[in-house]
Amino acid sequence: MIYKGIAASEGIVMGKVFLYTKEKVQIERDTIHKGTTTVEMEKFNDALILTKEQLSNIRKKASNELDEDQAEVFDAHMMILTDPVFLEDIKKLIEEERINAAYAAEKTVNKFIDIFQNIEDDYLKDRRIDIKDVGERLIRNILGISVDSLQSLNEKVVIVAHDLTPSDTSLLDKSCVLGIATSIGGKTSHTAIMARSLEIPAVLGLGNILEKVKNDDFVILDGIEGELIIDPDENQMRVYSSKLKGYTEKRNRLQRFIDLPAVTLDGKKVGLNANIGTPEELTAVISNGGEGIGLYRTEFLYMDRTDFPDEENQFLSYKEVAEGLKGKPAIIRTLDIGGDKNIPYLNLPDEMNPFLGWRAIRICLDRPDIFRTQLRAILRASAFGKVRIMYPMISAVDEVRSANLILSEVKQELADEGINFDKDIEVGIMVETPGAAITADIIIPEVDFFSIGTNDLCQYTLAVDRINEKVSHLYQPFHPGILRLIKNVIDVSHRYGKTTGICGEIAGDPLASMILIGLGIDELSMSPSAMPTIKRIIRNVSYEQSKKVAQHALMLSETEEIINYAKESARDFLSKED
Repeated sequence: MIYKGIAASEGIVMGKVFLYTKEKVQIERDTIHKGTTTVEMEKFNDALILTKEQLSNIRKKASNELDEDQAEVFDAHMMILTDPVFLEDIKKLIEEERINAAYAAEKTVNKFIDIFQNIEDDYLKDRRIDIKDVGERLIRNILGISVDSLQSLNEKVVIVAHDLTPSDTSLLDKSCVLGIATSIGGKTSHTAIMARSLEIPAVLGLGNILEKVKNDDFVILDGIEGELIIDPDENQMRVYSSKLKGYTEKRNRLQRFIDLPAVTLDGKKVGLNANIGTPEELTAVISNGGEGIGLYRTEFLYMDRTDFPDEENQFLSYKEVAEGLKGKPAIIRTLDIGGDKNIPYLNLPDEMNPFLGWRAIRICLDRPDIFRTQLRAILRASAFGKVRIMYPMISAVDEVRSANLILSEVKQELADEGINFDKDIEVGIMVETPGAAITADIIIPEVDFFSIGTNDLCQYTLAVDRINEKVSHLYQPFHPGILRLIKNVIDVSHRYGKTTGICGEIAGDPLASMILIGLGIDELSMSPSAMPTIKRIIRNVSYEQSKKVAQHALMLSETEEIINYAKESARDFLSKED
């Protein structure tokens, strides 16, 4: 059976399904007979042993793959499982009140969560998150329900889920994940962005796919056409085996462009950078011919933790990127939390419209303690490579001025402490709100560069939720209004002798390449896997011809017209084999 979704990350894979669900377990209270308390106690003790074993294995894996302080989260989890008060409370409920083990565990976990919730100390209050995580694992083990974990995969699988959070995808073991399929999401959701960064094929927006598939089903996932085929027949296997072979050969042909410069036929240089979320992704950047990092999403440092990363932890991560690039530039975006990216310990408020609410630079300016720590870490890392700072979600010039004032104060602190940093570090903003794009001429004197975040710029300009598959057809980066905003931002920066890049997903879209080059874009930043294709296009077009294409596209009134014209203009170099 073929199910159609949204092609979110290119590639074709075949393999077994791993069904990833996080449904809440419903537990009923059962009163047990006095003579059967031993049975319930055995269930509890067996589950306790199993839970400790699981956490020990996860701790070992985390210490090999994550920063040590992130791995230490599981030490805190293990401490809960050895806490005598916690364990004794569960045992008393089983033995004295004759309550079933699962309900006794749930009641005790909730009791401890409530206790920590009412503690004034923020650090201790946040321990309730650890208690909740450990409690859920323990209860599932008591009930004999598999504790599905993306961190404990030990074979190659296609993950099928309702959705994957940014923290889920940040811990994926690429060696065990063939592909990703989800019920919801679109091309610019964070699941899609992370899948492309990790070079994992993905199909999103598959609707009620969880009702159609089960664990260990064999599937074909087509991240080019956006299809998931469950239990394919012999003919489908032949067709897709041939298609996979062709796709692999095409990718191999693109390897010849990796070490060549990204220059048009008439000599126009276009910077070709990568978007990353972790230092580990540098390998893919370098192997795909990246010239630097156009967007380092630092929010992933803040996820899968119980409190904020300290300055030293952040510094080491930023330093690793700066040194790994060996003199090539890295744009580090300051914390961009909010919208669909949450960290529990920040206690973000429930909002009707989180994408329009307390997020990104707004949080940083309201919580300068968080902001200063990150700026100190970035500045310290700037002594080890070419680092640039970028503020997200700017909507007005006063936000830039406020952020720069804090940056100046932090610079002075470091100077007074005798700590080295790049005193001339460049600062820019992500242009991702219509307010910033329209007032680019007001903002440009305050910064050194612009980087257009087309994902959110489209969302806010077109009033379309970019992760809602129901309105995905309305999310159009080729919309005339978006192209005009991009042109305005580029023209303004050039008038002031400064540069503009694009770090939104359109930067890696082959159809958009000629238009963006023709608009005068200075840099394109994308997922590493997209770079060879875009470099091939850059080297096969001329700047003068691209300018004509862009000018004509700007005169068209409908999105569909622009897309069709882009296809027509790109037909020759898209079909050319080189």
